[in-house]
This record gives sequence, C-alpha cells and structure tokens, in this order.
Amino acid sequence: MKVGVLSGGGDAPGINAVIRAVVKKGIQNYGYEIIGIKDGWAGLVEGEYLSLDLKAASGILHRGGSILGTSRTNPFKRENGPERIIKNARKAGIGALVVIGGDDTLTVAQKMSELGLKCVGVPKTIDNDLAGTDYTFGFMTAVGVATEALDRLHTTAEAHHRVIILEVMGRYSGWIALEAGLAGGADVILIPEKPFDIDEVCESIRQRQRRGRNFSIVVVAEGAKPKGGVEIVYGESVDEFGHIRLGGVGYYLGREIEKCLNIETRVVILGHLQRGGSPTAFDRILATRFGIAAIDLVHQGKFDRMVAMKGNEIVSVPLKEVVGKRKPVDLKLYDIASLFFG
Repeated sequence: MKVGVLSGGGDAPGINAVIRAVVKKGIQNYGYEIIGIKDGWAGLVEGEYLSLDLKAASGILHRGGSILGTSRTNPFKRENGPERIIKNARKAGIGALVVIGGDDTLTVAQKMSELGLKCVGVPKTIDNDLAGTDYTFGFMTAVGVATEALDRLHTTAEAHHRVIILEVMGRYSGWIALEAGLAGGADVILIPEKPFDIDEVCESIRQRQRRGRNFSIVVVAEGAKPKGGVEIVYGESVDEFGHIRLGGVGYYLGREIEKCLNIETRVVILGHLQRGGSPTAFDRILATRFGIAAIDLVHQGKFDRMVAMKGNEIVSVPLKEVVGKRKPVDLKLYDIASLFFG
C-alpha cells in the first residue's frame, strides 16, 4: 500500500522526526511505499509529491522545519479543492494519509475522512493548545527558546534598571508564556485566558520597586488582551482559515507602563525564533513516538483518529473529538506562577 504523509500549518521542531518514524517503520515493518506530499494540503490539491525512502529519512531527526514544506492551505476555500484531493490521491494510489498539523490542518483531515480519504492525525503546534493530548511536539523546544531569552534579558534589564517585555507566541492559549515565564523567573505573566488590567500590571512593578528591585521582566502571549478589550493585531488580512495576524501587544504594554510609571521600557518580540532550529530531546522522542503510533494505526486500519499523549502513554482519540476545541492553560499552574509576581 502507498501511504502519504503531509505537514500543514506553521512549522514546529520535530516534524522531520515524525516523517522519519513513519518512513522507517512503514517500509521496514509493513512494506509500505511512503509518498511525501509537498507543502501541506496544497500538495494534494495540485498533485505534487516526492518519494520517501530510507535514504530520504536518514539524517533528518535533528533538523527543524519540514523536508516536505508546509502551508496554511484550506482546500475547502479552493475551487473544487476537496474533489481534487480525492481525485489526486486515487490517481497516485495513496491508500491512507498521515496528516501532521494543528487544529486547522486536522479539521481538514476530519472533513476529508468523511469524504472517504483515510486519515490519521499527528498533533503539531508549538502552542500546545490542541485538545485530546497532554503535549504536542515543538512546544518544549519553544519553551526552551523563550526561557533562554528570559535568562539573557534578566541581565540587561537589571544592568539598565528597565522593564523588559518579552512577547511570545500563543494566539488562544498561553502555554508558552506561562511555562517559560515560570521557568525564567518572570515578574508578570499575561495570557489569553486571563485578560489583564494594566493598573494591576503596573502595581506589580511598583511592588518590586518598593523592595529595591529596580527592574522587571514581563512575559506576554501574543493573544493576551486587556480587560474589556480585544487582541492587538498586526494587520487586517486573514489566512485561509480566517485567522487574523496577531502581534504588538508587547508594544502596547510598553507604552502603557512608561506612561504609568515613568520607567524606561523595552520590548522584545521573539517571533519565529520559537519555531526554528533543532528540536529538544523531548520533542525528538515525542515526535518519534507519534510517528510510530500513526503508521501503526494505518496498519491496523484505524482511521479518522489522532495519536495523542496521555500521561506517558501514546494513545489515539477520534478526530471529531479534537478538532474545533482548544486546551486552555492549567490555571493551577498559573496560580503557582502568580506567587512570584511583583
């Protein structure tokens, strides 16, 4: 049987580890032919593939990005997109598809499953906000990058007696901000799940000043918003899944803090540094386990499901129970972090 594999949405460290695992076990244990789909769902819409043999899967475990490319393509927004996918998959002889992606990519997989394309999902997002799984690969790498940035920012903030704001990714959930902020000793952490009051943020900084601490570190997720307000957006254009481009909440906070406290404030937007580079050991292992579990599901004929991590076990859950839902941060963990605010 021919098994296709694609990666859609934003890149995340560990995609290549999934591909490697699917190829290795698919070929060596099951005798499958593995077909790489280029650039996410766009590759199936346009019929663009490459053959993935053992040589192609060699030496990619540590690499970031995706050897297949990726895109935020929504075939249901393209003329005859779903029909072209079914037609091209049949023409290429693809009997099953391993889909590596976040909520948008997996939503398409669930819809295509209903149309007859046999799909198995692998959860991928650095935001760690997918329902049904304790962790998604790429998240721990992003947290590590943000934590290292905080360690570096502490020294310059203290030397110059400044407030430094680090804006990290997290459109709907503040997992990166929370865990990196906790690990990096942030003095304020702002997340989408808890709209912030700028006066309370300033008061936390004042408390530090009263204790002789003449600098502060604020971590904010890009999707955080003030109470009664809306998210800060970078531009008005939207992608094919209807998402507007967020960005700028760090600068909003910087201006408000300077007005409130008359203290020099600087803003660092970590951006795509969180996505790039080699995955951590944790993410390499998790992605490998996901890839193995995905090709096993294909062999068992269990489709329209997503592999997931529950505790330390790799399980599978129905795609329809996952898509369209989000996993908010653990507010108990936020309560622990808040003990160190101010």
